[in-house]
Amino acid sequence: MSRFAELIEGYRRFRDHGWKEQRERWAELAVGQSPKVLIIACSDSRSEPAQIFDTHPGEIFVIRNVAALIPPFEMTPGRHGTSAALEFAVQFLHVEEVVVMGHGMCGGCHAALHRTMEGAERGRGGFVADWISMLDEASADIRGRYDDINDREARHEMERAAVRVSLANLRSFPCIQEKEKRGKLKLRGALFAISDGVLHVLDESSGEFSPA
Repeated sequence: MSRFAELIEGYRRFRDHGWKEQRERWAELAVGQSPKVLIIACSDSRSEPAQIFDTHPGEIFVIRNVAALIPPFEMTPGRHGTSAALEFAVQFLHVEEVVVMGHGMCGGCHAALHRTMEGAERGRGGFVADWISMLDEASADIRGRYDDINDREARHEMERAAVRVSLANLRSFPCIQEKEKRGKLKLRGALFAISDGVLHVLDESSGEFSPA
């Protein structure tokens, strides 16, 4: 059986159970959506927000990309997919909270720390290298503070730093600035540890991540 055929089998289970058990919910969602929380997560297959937070359909709006990064606000022309999704969630869906959720063993953070997407390893488009260049300043700081960047704590620090970078970039968006200032929007940082399944939440006043 092909991998896609396995997914079709999963779809059939969903139709027989999940969809039927929540038919009223799906009927409501057919009219429109009104999620209250936006989650920015990594595309990594091990970091699935709906599963981690055990949510129902329509409860969360999710943006996923390499390393759960938000680029800084800019007006230059281009196909700004992540920024467009952010704008839609904040300006049109009026979410009340934005959660940046990084995770342990993140390949994008590892690449940023080790510069493994440079040169021949960039790939034909160099898209990943260009994307994770948003972490250049943070990774340079960590490389300067750790003698061994393969040290476990150095890796964890890079993953935590990526969350902080995205939070800072979020605050460069005028719509975020305005809504946060008025108390209409709350920004949060979190990190999911794949190894033990523990979610760590950032306390921005102290800068520390603690288990939820």
